Amino acid sequence: MIKLDAGKCSGCSRCEVNCAFFHTGRVGRSSARIKVVKIEEIGIDFPVACRHCQERYCTRCPEAAIDIGPQGQVVVSPTLCNDCGICERLCPIGAIEIFNEVPYVCDLCGGTPRCVPQCPMDAIIYEPQASGTVSLKEYRKQGRSLSPEAKRVRFALTETRTLRERWLAERRG
Repeated sequence: MIKLDAGKCSGCSRCEVNCAFFHTGRVGRSSARIKVVKIEEIGIDFPVACRHCQERYCTRCPEAAIDIGPQGQVVVSPTLCNDCGICERLCPIGAIEIFNEVPYVCDLCGGTPRCVPQCPMDAIIYEPQASGTVSLKEYRKQGRSLSPEAKRVRFALTETRTLRERWLAERRG
């Protein structure tokens, strides 16, 4: 599982660039499987990628185009996918997004996530043994009708709440 530390993320987007290039040979946020959410008003940069959750909402694909691989990674079969978007709607944190008629989601780069060594701040950590240990039930309740970007922002705000509260407390003295 990919773990993210918002307190360390500088918002450089090197994770996005390396992810997109590894998977497509091109650079562009749309083809990245990790997305850095930037909330300028409060100074938060937070990378969002598949948490390889316990619930595995994405595997409820009616075409069986999404499966779980041997390392706990999400595996998408573009030949089985009919671009229905159910996986995108079911992911509670916006980690799956349809691009070029295919669901883009972190597949752990086959066991060696390219984003991890490229993060100059060590804000991204790969823990293979942690796959399936995180529950995202609390996020599911709050809006399947949101866009993937809105889900990512909601997730980032929730995940960074403690960090922001600590920063405000220190600032107040």
